[in-house]
Amino acid sequence: MEQSKREHRQIRQNAGKSIIGLAGLLEDFGSTPIAQPKRFKSQGEPMNVEELSARVRWDLSCLSYPAVEWTVPRFREGKRCLDVLIVGGGQGGLATALGLRLERVNNFRIVDRNPTGHEGPWRRFARMVTLRTPKEVTGIDLGIPSLTPRAWYEARFGSSAWEQISRIEREVWQDYLDWYRDVLEIPVENDTEVLAIVPHDELLAVDLRGPKGVERVHTRCVVLATGIEGNGEWLLPPFVDSISQARYARSADVIDFRRLAGKRVGILGGGASAFDNAGAALEAGAAKVDLCIRRADVPRVNPYIWMNFAGVLGHLVELSDLQRWRYMRHVLEELPVPPPQDAFERCRRFANFAIHTGCPWQAAREEGDAVAIETARGPFVFDFVIFAAGIATDLTIRPELAAFARQIALWGDRFTPPAGEESELLARHPYLGPAFEFTEREPGNAAFLSRIYNFTFGATPSHGLTGAAVTGMRYGVPRLIGGVVRRLFVEDAEHYYRDLVAYDVPELSIREATTVKAKMSTHETPPVAV
Repeated sequence: MEQSKREHRQIRQNAGKSIIGLAGLLEDFGSTPIAQPKRFKSQGEPMNVEELSARVRWDLSCLSYPAVEWTVPRFREGKRCLDVLIVGGGQGGLATALGLRLERVNNFRIVDRNPTGHEGPWRRFARMVTLRTPKEVTGIDLGIPSLTPRAWYEARFGSSAWEQISRIEREVWQDYLDWYRDVLEIPVENDTEVLAIVPHDELLAVDLRGPKGVERVHTRCVVLATGIEGNGEWLLPPFVDSISQARYARSADVIDFRRLAGKRVGILGGGASAFDNAGAALEAGAAKVDLCIRRADVPRVNPYIWMNFAGVLGHLVELSDLQRWRYMRHVLEELPVPPPQDAFERCRRFANFAIHTGCPWQAAREEGDAVAIETARGPFVFDFVIFAAGIATDLTIRPELAAFARQIALWGDRFTPPAGEESELLARHPYLGPAFEFTEREPGNAAFLSRIYNFTFGATPSHGLTGAAVTGMRYGVPRLIGGVVRRLFVEDAEHYYRDLVAYDVPELSIREATTVKAKMSTHETPPVAV
């Protein structure tokens, strides 16, 4: 019993503290409360960014119940184990960190292999002018109005500027994410990559390499928030080995477009990134840009727009396997996503831009300083080529998954579609549980996989657009957090029961030792028997 009492005190050592353990962000109960900041002065006069940041702190202080940090500590090699390791410091990782803190799970780390401000694609390889999504999109704010993109945008640029745009500029979106990270004081560890994840008893051992070298950490759960390429890599055609690396790039590579001035550029692909890279090359002064598309025509209908409603975003995961297969086969294969209108117009205004449909590339070779490409529509000669043909889903090539990738269940392992509805593309994706967790290919052989949550674009067949896509994070993040928190509690249920039985903290204080007998006065009405 005494041990249970000590355990109870250890769990609740932070009881009474307010919302999410953000250093300096909120104050302890009993200390001076956070002053309520200025409200909007009047319609059309929003706060500035400093005032908005104060409002965020105020709003979070209003959400401080329950305030107890509650997870049960575990130790390995003299160090406390993490409850959660978040891999990826972009929008998905940041929202996960906030979600955990709102549930009082503060014992986590969040790492990203890229430098500060370059988490995610926005300052690395995204080359669109504006986001694809409408400006009104919400999600990573987790329902807190002062954290929304609109609140920040109006605070920085003014409400009239907000009214004049339909989509948020790419660079401005990253500025918003930088502010989000700073105002919430989320401790992203940059320049830190995951080398390997291996099971270790009831924990996961994760090898990290960062500025201080290699370290091993132990954690109860891992959340992979590694974005669009989190379950594979960018596609390259088989013939790429016949081309010097100096003469080609993938659309997600760092490209110095200034070097393409006066050059003939060939691009393979028909989606948004293909047109984005074509636009960047044209604006940099390329002599000619030829964009080659395998399909017979440029796609025109965007199925993702149809998917933007609460039913499919919030509940596609609850459909049967056959229903999900049919939905996502139509979205990912039968109705490919077209380039946005603005990306298309960005290229078409250049006379030295051409689109070639029904033009798959079949072979390549170098001819002097140029690259000769054989296509179904004849030969082309380019000075530089860019491959923008999308992502190849392959868990075995991800270093963090390599040790156990073949133990992870894929859709092809769990579901056999009706004749004529096969899809090799869908079959390669992981078959996830209800909270984005990996599942076992052979039940009973790799139970540790349920501790790894695949919050990436690879979750799309299982969960729809709720992983790497900001449009679905309003629904995906709570589902993810609910699963992680449920695991942290349920697997320690016996501990919490002992803690409950040992709980003996009085709520009522009786200060007088004497007992006073109440006497009925002569004017009191006696009780009535019923």
